[in-house]
Amino acid sequence: MTQVLLRNADTIVTMAGDDLKNCDILFDAGVIRAVGPALDAPDARVVEARGCVVTPGLVNTHHHLYQTLTKAVPAGQDALLFGWLQTLYPIWARFGPEEMRVSTLLGLSELALSGCTTSSDHLYLYPNGARLDDTIWAAGEVGMRFHPTRGSMSIGESAGGLPPDDLVESETAILKDCLRVIDAFHDPAPGSMVRVGVAPCSPFSVSRELMRDAAVLARDKGVRLHTHLAENEEDIAYSLEKFGCRPGQYAEDLGWTGDDVWHAHCVKLDAQEIDLFARSRTGVAHCPCSNCRLGSGIAPVRAMRDAGVRVGLGVDGSASNDMGNLIGEARQAMLMQRVQGGADKMAAREALEIATVGGAAVLGRDDIGRLAPGMRADIAVWDVSGIESAGSWDAAAILLAGPMRVRDLFVEGRRVVDAGRVATIDLDATVAEGQTLVTRLMG
Repeated sequence: MTQVLLRNADTIVTMAGDDLKNCDILFDAGVIRAVGPALDAPDARVVEARGCVVTPGLVNTHHHLYQTLTKAVPAGQDALLFGWLQTLYPIWARFGPEEMRVSTLLGLSELALSGCTTSSDHLYLYPNGARLDDTIWAAGEVGMRFHPTRGSMSIGESAGGLPPDDLVESETAILKDCLRVIDAFHDPAPGSMVRVGVAPCSPFSVSRELMRDAAVLARDKGVRLHTHLAENEEDIAYSLEKFGCRPGQYAEDLGWTGDDVWHAHCVKLDAQEIDLFARSRTGVAHCPCSNCRLGSGIAPVRAMRDAGVRVGLGVDGSASNDMGNLIGEARQAMLMQRVQGGADKMAAREALEIATVGGAAVLGRDDIGRLAPGMRADIAVWDVSGIESAGSWDAAAILLAGPMRVRDLFVEGRRVVDAGRVATIDLDATVAEGQTLVTRLMG
């Protein structure tokens, strides 16, 4: 594979030590070979980075990509979590394989333009022949590093759950398909482009038995575990009423704490639960925009970080965020912690760390999130010569004053965004295809 020399970057934010000024990055075969000034690589293809800040690719730890086709649904725009779900379930029930494929192409492209090189996804409904495979193949088309999770719902309305009965599956079928997709797609090797997880949707849509059995299955297969937890006050009330305990205790009792587990949201964790997550090295996907959109609250990220909890960022599904901009999510995380605790409670650099190093740790990756020799070549190039950074005294502080869209993005050394445009798929045609599907869903 041809070497690539990213040359003359104004600033390289390595997340592996000090920032570097006027330096280069050399990479090939998906791996960074050198970072430093005036690198000698006469045969390399040169990408000029003067006027740019270079960061590690951002890592998205929670998404529902299928929801990309249900942004800004009028009846759900002002609803709280449970009502919002009940509004959208009937629409999602009309999805099939094509909706899953196109929504994934669109959602991952939107993420890529915001500097994201690795994304997880939590797909927990499979109507009309849809399979997790549809999203994995689409991620391969875009060229993103992908952590799909085989989600599930098994308790429908007739059994006291929240989802309609036609969107739930038998627990036997769920576990069988978890094994199928793990065996077919999961790659634990360094530099892997696909790692599969197991992800029952939430405590209010699956049984205790499925939660416990899913944890046993995942650990037997050596894959990670993911679910929603403690998202809002309704979530806490449901746990106390149905299980007689708070969500953290419920998770611990069923084997859902540990360094192979990460939970989405955790807005309402109390001090004891934060301590539990820190001691057990359980991860958290913080989704500030979605939490604001649904009125769920502000997650205690400062307290989590101070206690040693591993925290990454997630854009959450596009039906509860209405966009998938991960650099914007990092800015929002910084601002919300400042609103809650004061302007000194989260620096721009710490928020960027959560979006890179933090997300990598939550997903169990030690090969991404930093720019250093031996790390994978997942690289975001931000042009800071434009209006967004005009007047900035610190160009590297892009969360305070900087672009919301990358100039270039490399994933495993492959250029996914080139000069501000997705280079791997025909995005205009995909947008048109998506709008056709939305029109059909509205009809």
